[in-house]
Amino acid sequence: MRRPIIAGNWKMNKTIEEAVSVAVGLKRKFYTFSEADIVICPPFTALSKVSDKIIDSSIMLGAQDVYSEEDGAFTGAISPNMLKDAGCRYVIVGHSEKRALFGETDEDVNKKLKIALKHGMVPIMCAGERIEERDNGMTFEILEKQITRGLKNIPRDEALRIIIAYEPVWAIGTGRTATPQQAQEAHKFIRELIERLYDKEVASKTRIQYGGSVKPENIANLMIQEDIDGALVGGASLDVNSFTEIVRNAVL
Repeated sequence: MRRPIIAGNWKMNKTIEEAVSVAVGLKRKFYTFSEADIVICPPFTALSKVSDKIIDSSIMLGAQDVYSEEDGAFTGAISPNMLKDAGCRYVIVGHSEKRALFGETDEDVNKKLKIALKHGMVPIMCAGERIEERDNGMTFEILEKQITRGLKNIPRDEALRIIIAYEPVWAIGTGRTATPQQAQEAHKFIRELIERLYDKEVASKTRIQYGGSVKPENIANLMIQEDIDGALVGGASLDVNSFTEIVRNAVL
């Protein structure tokens, strides 16, 4: 059985002090917690301080992005070595906002996956369609393109370490959520695609999260779907109580 994973993507929110406050609040709730993996992804500026606060708890630290080079003249970029030094074990790669707002391509995602894996981090690779693509019946086509290109030349043993997050772009920050049936349909397609790209064992072991306006009220109905293994939570992860409720409802 695949272990549930709930990750909070704080995006461009929280000062260092605010981030530490949320992290400490979550630590009180989940100092020891064995029913799911819990990951929080604060902004880069808060990673080290948050790491210090949660290091002895069951909560793990993730980053919101990584650059595809180890060092060099890349102003504003953050290397995998820097993330590991700050205490990160996970890193989000290919989020729809990076694709849409910063022009990140499938090839960029592939490079970032490879360097994250090289440095021992667990990548959370995002994929998902825009509303016009869903309305035109292109959901599976978009998912196949993004995931196939993202995983290009990644060997089987490393593919086993990757988490995939299905995030329908039309449901991110809009208040709209894919129905559990819509989400399951996409997750099932992704799992079948992983089987085609690798084999049945890799497909059966790959954890696939849902991301898109996840709330305490809808997480349980999503998690009971056969191919949904967790959630990548945006706005609702910024509040200790709402994120706590999401985690607890996810493992009921």
